[in-house]
Amino acid sequence: MREVAVRAPGRVNLIGDHTDYNDGFVLPIAIELDCRVHGRATDGELRLRWADGGDENSARIAAAVRERLELTAGLDADVHSTVPMGSGLSSSSALAVALGCAFAAAAGRDVEPRELARACQAAETDATGVPGGIMDQLTSVLARADHALLIDCRSLEVEQIPIPAGLGIVAVHSGLPRTLAGSAYAERRAACEATARRLGLAALRDATAEQVADDPFARHVVSENARVLAAAEALRTGDLEALATAVRASHASLRDDYEVSTPELDVLVAALEDAGALGARLTGAGFGGCVVALTARGAERDVAEPAAAAYRAATGREPTIYVCRAAAGAGAL
Repeated sequence: MREVAVRAPGRVNLIGDHTDYNDGFVLPIAIELDCRVHGRATDGELRLRWADGGDENSARIAAAVRERLELTAGLDADVHSTVPMGSGLSSSSALAVALGCAFAAAAGRDVEPRELARACQAAETDATGVPGGIMDQLTSVLARADHALLIDCRSLEVEQIPIPAGLGIVAVHSGLPRTLAGSAYAERRAACEATARRLGLAALRDATAEQVADDPFARHVVSENARVLAAAEALRTGDLEALATAVRASHASLRDDYEVSTPELDVLVAALEDAGALGARLTGAGFGGCVVALTARGAERDVAEPAAAAYRAATGREPTIYVCRAAAGAGAL
């Protein structure tokens, strides 16, 4: 039987949250934390062993990915992930993409990258009931080492933008688990779609600032899209001050307009900036999980460790530090 050994990374989003399902722009990187699947093809039976014990969602995602890819080959494999669950670093998408790659390898089939990302996105929605956008899966599939990925979530066109040599990136988990199925995520998405319909638009991607000036949720989406494009240009030119300005404004908008931050995330963002971060913001959907901070390259822990200590003292929660390097997307091991 054919041997299978694949990996798919998690991601940290530098800027652009709650824009993907509004046909907008996002600017993530893949990270070195990943999900790995080792095993062999079978004649149709699916036997997966989860290194961390897995959960009900893991099994559902596996079945849904296989169904969405319309692959009949079976798989007997071990699954291990270093992407922490509930962190905002896309543990479920890393799992889905790794399984998608594994099923394709078991079947001896090459799956076009965007087809793979779409199938994994749909599978996650099937399995979890959370109507997420495509950023996480597309990043896990298409990311390039040492690059950020500017994604147009309408066309799925991407631009690989080199990370400036002097830029450091660190994610800090707040110690506050994030569960989207129990959060207001779906409500936010429904509200955005309702506003787009009211304005006669295909999506809030097409709205102007004037059209949404009195609607805080929609105002966040429109302003965040502009910040993503500004941040991408800042990366291209190496303007770290402009990048940090966009990042700081993004957190304020997510906190004040989109209302997906928490007191803990706000304290952690402030602690990182007080400790010398160029800018910091919640990353992912919010409601808990991680904050991402920009630093000088090599100073990630010098910033994150005192910030973590201050945060721990203020909240009683235990933070976890992840120094991030932009990693390559999914593939064979």
